[in-house]
Amino acid sequence: MIARPPPAVPLVALVGFLALTALVLGDWAPIERIDVTVSDGLRGYGTDHQRLVDVLRVATDIGATLPFVAAGVVVTVALLLRRHRREAYLCAAVTVLIPVLWGIMHAVLHRPRPPDGFVFVDSNGFPSGHTSHAASAALVAVLLLWPHLARRGRALVVAGAVALAVFVGGTRMLLLAHWPTDVLGGWLLALTVVPLAARALTARAHSHGRE
Repeated sequence: MIARPPPAVPLVALVGFLALTALVLGDWAPIERIDVTVSDGLRGYGTDHQRLVDVLRVATDIGATLPFVAAGVVVTVALLLRRHRREAYLCAAVTVLIPVLWGIMHAVLHRPRPPDGFVFVDSNGFPSGHTSHAASAALVAVLLLWPHLARRGRALVVAGAVALAVFVGGTRMLLLAHWPTDVLGGWLLALTVVPLAARALTARAHSHGRE
């Protein structure tokens, strides 16, 4: 069983993502000021906390493409073996769609990363791939577990999902691998793709009143 997100969730996220993309690529001054101000503050904090930066250089990679795809394949296969086909299809779809969409946008959208970051990444920065991956994995977990949990369990799963998405996004900003708007773009991308995939896969069952 897959929880069916309200249609407003992906719609609002998509509008927000498109608007943010337009503002970022249009070099809108208020966006640039926010990015630079926040990143400069984080640069000072990171410079004063080098041990934390060293730890985050490792921890941030839980949102990298390889761990995301590997986890997606493992979960998809496990669900198929247990004959949870619709759930497996959701995992497979997200495992493929997020890296592909992120890769296309990184190739097409020219957005340099913050200069002289604590990690070196030679590619465009919008949206944040690590953030997209972490938020997408967290959303899939919520949608798969939600129908099987009571109120307290749901609250814990949502809290854990939010914590994962915020943690990975935060590491990307603190390491100056991304501007804050890159991270926001990653969250919005996940909030668009995962609910849309879930709604598409549950549409038939919902129309027959079986959810």
